[in-house]
Amino acid sequence: MEGSQFLAAFAVLVLALAFSLAFADDPSPLQDLCVAMDDPKNAVFVNGKFSKNPNLTVANDFSFLGLNIPGNTGNQVGSNVTLVNVDKMPGLNTLGISLARLDFAPNAGLNPPHTHPRAIEILVVVEGTLYVGFVTSTPNRLITKVFYPGDVFVFPIGLIHFQFNVGKTNAVAFAGLSSQNPGAITIANALFASNPPINPDVLVKAFQLDKNVVNYLQKLFWESN
Repeated sequence: MEGSQFLAAFAVLVLALAFSLAFADDPSPLQDLCVAMDDPKNAVFVNGKFSKNPNLTVANDFSFLGLNIPGNTGNQVGSNVTLVNVDKMPGLNTLGISLARLDFAPNAGLNPPHTHPRAIEILVVVEGTLYVGFVTSTPNRLITKVFYPGDVFVFPIGLIHFQFNVGKTNAVAFAGLSSQNPGAITIANALFASNPPINPDVLVKAFQLDKNVVNYLQKLFWESN
């Protein structure tokens, strides 16, 4: 990937950090470092993670390598999300920010409609052509646009949104999110692949579908991105 594309991705981080400081739901840090760790021995529990002694932190706690490597898009939806959150970079703990690389296969690669319950998302396209959008809560208004390299779009916290490759080549985007652990709820997966399954009668009435259709949808394999 060319240097200019990485500069654009870096700009996303700066913008996301600004959002994080102003709007993040994550608690603000009360100390310089609070690196997450799995071992509770001699550690303090902060914001959902055990935190190691700041004097024992190392550079690897604050780094993630390989975001320049394309993700595998050979799946049902033709996309891949490489998320760098607190589980991938322990140094993000209490900092209220994370990052993702999104790869899309040519001709209709899709990041399906989903929400991030704990984060604003800001997206910059670095390669290809993406049709992106979100739906407001009232009155379910769809806001969409087609984006090209260098274009930026923001998805408000908690709203259903998507990205769709409308080009004939691969597409790549980077996203900054205003939470160390933004979460992701993919709508189709949540409704038709929950464990245990939702009573089909609920979905029949909610979507005004034939019960056979609902039963069919609940038996499908739903790709988790």
